[in-house]
Amino acid sequence: QVQLVESGGGLVQPGGSLRLACAASGSIFSINIMGWYRQAPGKQREMVARITGDSAPNYADSVKDRFTISRDNTKNTVSLQMNSLKPNDTAVYYCYCNINRVRPVGLRRDDYWGQGTQVTVSS
Repeated sequence: QVQLVESGGGLVQPGGSLRLACAASGSIFSINIMGWYRQAPGKQREMVARITGDSAPNYADSVKDRFTISRDNTKNTVSLQMNSLKPNDTAVYYCYCNINRVRPVGLRRDDYWGQGTQVTVSS
């Protein structure tokens, strides 16, 4: 089975920075989409940033110009550099990948989620 492991969450003051990282492991043929979602208590999960194939990254309007997503296809990793953090950025952040796996007959595409890492922005 494929596993996604996140790291880098923590407690920071407003205006501070954090870098999240996610590593995908297991039986992976290729990764179509790598990205980050977040969910605050009582709120729906929302897309923060993601990269599909070789296309330009997509960002939520609320994080544009503050966050930067990058992926390394040779290592199956994706990171999220978060600068100028605000209290409203407080949430559990989830790594997301859409992954192609080799099956007995051809390939299979499935969604995978990390366990989540807590980001708290507070003074």
